[in-house]
Amino acid sequence: MRNLEAKFQVADPSAAQVGAIAMGYKPAGLLVQTDTFFRVAQGKLKLREEEERAYLVGYSRAGQHALQLSDYQIVPVPDPSSMKALLTRNLGVLAEVRKRRTLLLHENVRLHLDDVDGLGFYGEIEAVLDEQSDLDAEQAFVDRTLAVLKIGRTELIEVSYFELLQGFAPGSLP
Repeated sequence: MRNLEAKFQVADPSAAQVGAIAMGYKPAGLLVQTDTFFRVAQGKLKLREEEERAYLVGYSRAGQHALQLSDYQIVPVPDPSSMKALLTRNLGVLAEVRKRRTLLLHENVRLHLDDVDGLGFYGEIEAVLDEQSDLDAEQAFVDRTLAVLKIGRTELIEVSYFELLQGFAPGSLP
């Protein structure tokens, strides 16, 4: 699977939510998530645990006009504690990120307004792409969303939350 994504800091999450709803996003819930990132040779691998479900997410990203194209795979995990122990023992843990995520949806686009422990408020826009997706049209919609949220392209962040928490620059992971 692929998506086009943008990550940014959010000064006022309430105003961001009001603006997103005004442009057609629909509130879809509040998620409490713990992401455990594991050491891997390529890309990133995380175990995402939520209150009622868990899954492994493997992904890699490439820059595209200040936005990120991401290829990813999601696999449900029925026994997250055993999976976490197995992956920790065999791969090692890079970091753990805890957040409360307000989810908003607009067709194939997800807007996350995240309160990340140790970092503060951030947002992510993810336009889920399929074979027929028009990348230019998806990028234009992401740009419109960013404009409504008053986020400029120069404010986009290229690294994951755990890299922000640990102060890593892109490409400098241990």
